Amino acid sequence: MNNDLNYQRMLGNPFSFPGILMNRYVSLGLNETEMMVILHICFFQQQGIMFPTTDELAKKMTLSERDVALILRKLVQRNLLQIEDVQEENMRSQAYSLNGLWHLAFAETVYPEPEKKTDKEEEAAIFILFEQEFGRPLSPFEIETVTLWLDEDMQPPSLIKAALREAVLMSKLNFRYIDRILREWKRKGIRSVDQARKQSKSFHENQRPTAAAVRSEQQAPARDVSIYYNWLEED
Repeated sequence: MNNDLNYQRMLGNPFSFPGILMNRYVSLGLNETEMMVILHICFFQQQGIMFPTTDELAKKMTLSERDVALILRKLVQRNLLQIEDVQEENMRSQAYSLNGLWHLAFAETVYPEPEKKTDKEEEAAIFILFEQEFGRPLSPFEIETVTLWLDEDMQPPSLIKAALREAVLMSKLNFRYIDRILREWKRKGIRSVDQARKQSKSFHENQRPTAAAVRSEQQAPARDVSIYYNWLEED
């Protein structure tokens, strides 16, 4: 009897999901793994969590955080998933929207599977690395910027990572500065991390502190810089 009551409690909290998508997701170019990510996003949202992180999604699945980030990026690129700004009273937040997916599902539109790209895992890791360095989820504009670097500017993921580390090293962690680094490297024909290291070393070695800066540094208390990561010395 007690078991029956427990089952009734569990069934009393159903999860609602459009059945039409279960019938048509294959024709929309989705696979089972992508469907599970979509299901978990819907489940989180029905619990009031409108913008679950890659970590929260990965903990519900057998996927790594990197795999989840890759799937989310593919869904965004295919316009099946959008990231929207939400304004509630004095608070601004973000939320996932699946309106693009619902539109395709109900319109019976066949969505082709996109061409597979090389270095998918490395590309997905870029988004995770940026979120870790910035300490927050990326905005839609920032996601679009990284996507443009990868897809239109054809920047290697390793070079984008190097530009991010250079910005961290220079204490100028913002997208405009990173974009300037990538544009400068592209102008100089730099296409590898090794070339970028040499260019950055040359730049830093040519910097000469002014007399005022030297006096200020002498007067300022010494600080421990051992915690800072110098990517120029990375093998």
